[in-house]
Amino acid sequence: MDAMSVNAVAHPAVSVAAARRSARDFLDALVPPATAEAADTVILVVSELVTNALLHGGGTCAVQLTAHPGGLEVAVHDPSPQPPRMRTPDLIDGTGGFGWPMVNHLAHRTAVTLPARTAARP
Repeated sequence: MDAMSVNAVAHPAVSVAAARRSARDFLDALVPPATAEAADTVILVVSELVTNALLHGGGTCAVQLTAHPGGLEVAVHDPSPQPPRMRTPDLIDGTGGFGWPMVNHLAHRTAVTLPARTAARP
């Protein structure tokens, strides 16, 4: 299989559900198809990353899915200069903290790339 890529944009007017549908459409078009387990994992990772980007990353994000011969890549870009952070999951008040640890558990590898900072000159 050659690399195949698709971009799906999610913003407040486009729901997390729409990002999941775009990911499902991408997975359905793969030849050979992803296994059911791999597809479910990708959908869950997309859902968690888009949710986090919309809630904590500035309210907009772009999602890019790429199929490589050895696996599937999910990239989510948002305008926040802050990296995601681990939080203690909240089992009492329901304030979250489960998504980023789950993504790190499900993915073979994760990477966070922050925009280059520019130094102000006097």
